[in-house]
Amino acid sequence: MFFLSFVLLLVPLVSSTSRHHTNRMRKAHARSVDTTVISGKWDSVPAGQYSLFNDLWNEQNAEWGSWQTSQITSMSGNTVAWTTTYNWIGGSQVKSFADIQLNAGINQQLSAISSMPTAWQWSLSPNGSVSCDVAYDLFTSYNPGGSAVNEIMIWLANVNSGPISYNYNATGQAIPIATNIQLEGYTWNLYSGFNSVNKVYSFLPTGDEIESFNGDIYPFISYLVDNGSIDSSQYLITAQAGTEVLSGAGQFDTEAYSLAIN
Repeated sequence: MFFLSFVLLLVPLVSSTSRHHTNRMRKAHARSVDTTVISGKWDSVPAGQYSLFNDLWNEQNAEWGSWQTSQITSMSGNTVAWTTTYNWIGGSQVKSFADIQLNAGINQQLSAISSMPTAWQWSLSPNGSVSCDVAYDLFTSYNPGGSAVNEIMIWLANVNSGPISYNYNATGQAIPIATNIQLEGYTWNLYSGFNSVNKVYSFLPTGDEIESFNGDIYPFISYLVDNGSIDSSQYLITAQAGTEVLSGAGQFDTEAYSLAIN
């Protein structure tokens, strides 16, 4: 579908780089970023090691009058903030995935990665009923930069929505393939399905929405590798995080987000 706050980013760091061996105090300053509001289907804007995508990939399945915009609002060090506002009318399919993509450190084999530390603080302000999710979205391939064969989603919120699954119960609810998985201080259920392009694994928290997540998302990949779902020789080709929207109007705000691949 765990948080490193801005306060920590503003704590002075001790530097020993002075030629005269004196300690100097340094701060993480706000970086200049492009705050252009993007509204087109494939519009994007760079922000340091990230890119923000509006990504209206399935807008053709919305009714006339639907729209979505996205905007970078700030960046400090490696932490970025952005906002997405939308009004999607009609249909029960996903219309868009406004997301931030990490461009540094990708195309590594899974076996070469040791950790993926991240912090994400977000909020959702719906205007009426909304159907959406908030999730990390990772893709793996047999080759660096190749076609995706697996999609790994780590949901932090499920708002009147649900994961792709091979099996559903009588009421239409997805049936998990594994339950009560303990990872990064939370309990998750794992779902598996196919989206006509690649296999999809979705981790959903069993409790409340996680609006402030601070941890490591590599253990989710490790879980799939250890259980034989994904081979460690595959490459991580995409690392994104954002909100998928099916219908409704609202504003999604990320106050602080960071991700690194080690």
